[in-house]
Amino acid sequence: MMVDGRLVRGRRSREAILETAVALASVDGLEGLTFGRLAVAAGVSKSGFFTHWPDKEHLQVDVIGRAARQWVDLIVSPALGEPAGVRRVWGLHEWRLRFYAEEVLPGGCFFHTAECDFDDRPGPVRDRLLEAKRSWMGLLVSVITAAAESGELTTDDPELLAFEIDALGGAVVPHTRLLDREPALRRSRAAVLQRLKSLSPVPELLPEE
Repeated sequence: MMVDGRLVRGRRSREAILETAVALASVDGLEGLTFGRLAVAAGVSKSGFFTHWPDKEHLQVDVIGRAARQWVDLIVSPALGEPAGVRRVWGLHEWRLRFYAEEVLPGGCFFHTAECDFDDRPGPVRDRLLEAKRSWMGLLVSVITAAAESGELTTDDPELLAFEIDALGGAVVPHTRLLDREPALRRSRAAVLQRLKSLSPVPELLPEE
């Protein structure tokens, strides 16, 4: 079967543009993205954008999708490689902190910036952000529930624990941008680790402080 080289090149170009857009939006937000600025950053012609996206809103929705895939690749997938139970719960937080510590994105976190832009603005962009947020929170609840069912966590409210873990992870972003980076990472790690150990009959499965 013959593969159209133009289609392959087009997909590669599109993915490269989206990757650049995620990095830019982590600093300036989705509203700060313009075809002109993105064209310069990605090293492509501005006119070429319209072969991929008819307008800015379609671009913004696709950028969220690319950011979600990056989150899965660098945080979710490695964490799901941890043994099922409390270690997998911990893994989701630890890999998230590693993502921030390694400064994968220049603005720290795409979703933190994007959610601040669109949390009160109905429409397709907000809907796509909501989908990504629900997916992440649903995963946290699912992994926590599985850990409780296995006897490695004692909690009757997985949604509350998921909220706590997500909040302590999200707090790292503004703290590292405005205050001190290393203490923020260290405190977020310690807070979640202590919380999980206090709820686990087998705290020895978790790392030391």
